Amino acid sequence: MDPVPPDDDRPWPGAAEDQGTPEALSGAVSGVERREVPAVLGRACIDALDITGASVSLAGSGDARALWWSSDERAGQLAEAQYTLGDGPCRTAFEQAAPALAADLTGGEDASRWPVFAQQAVALGVKAVFCLPLGANGLAIGTLDLYRDTPGPLSQRELSFAFPAAEAITTALLALHAQAGTHHGWSAEWLDTMETDHEEVHHATGMVMVHLGSSPEDALARLRAHAFGHGQTVTETARDVIAGRIRFHD
Repeated sequence: MDPVPPDDDRPWPGAAEDQGTPEALSGAVSGVERREVPAVLGRACIDALDITGASVSLAGSGDARALWWSSDERAGQLAEAQYTLGDGPCRTAFEQAAPALAADLTGGEDASRWPVFAQQAVALGVKAVFCLPLGANGLAIGTLDLYRDTPGPLSQRELSFAFPAAEAITTALLALHAQAGTHHGWSAEWLDTMETDHEEVHHATGMVMVHLGSSPEDALARLRAHAFGHGQTVTETARDVIAGRIRFHD
């Protein structure tokens, strides 16, 4: 991965030169309902940073994941690709509770680290992805994913905006989680409150478990393998299972 270039003296795009990052973020979410904070701050990142789009994903127990917000269709497709593959910078950032910064998916170390994801990302027109964990104390509850249609790292100045944005998103989501009354981790009920197609994946995974007499992990792995082998997303394969168009056998 290319080293992060030194900071520069350029002001943040769209922000007053005398306005610090915390103040800029506080101003952006002033009067905004907590549920809308991830979207507002995601758009603020797009305005302030040299990126093309962004998304926010949450993760529950096991392999449950759900897309909370995406700036555009491509950002959603990028998140779905990682969910289908079970691999990518987003997955790495979540599992390691540490940033996963892929400055160039067209070749080199970043492309080698996530080779299949890199190929799919480039096919979507995405050349760089920057994933920041949402969480605290070494535990992640999801990720803030930023992408760009050209390769290149984020500058230190840009990172100094993105990290506080991720922290502010985390604070809003944790407050919503407490408000929802789910105090024992990111439960399936919590994830189901979001606008997501992944409940179809959960349903199909249960059906495949019955077909094969397998564990949830093995059933989801079979869904993913079928999706990858047939050029589908895992959500599309799940819909085929639910409709009875696909039945898995040992």
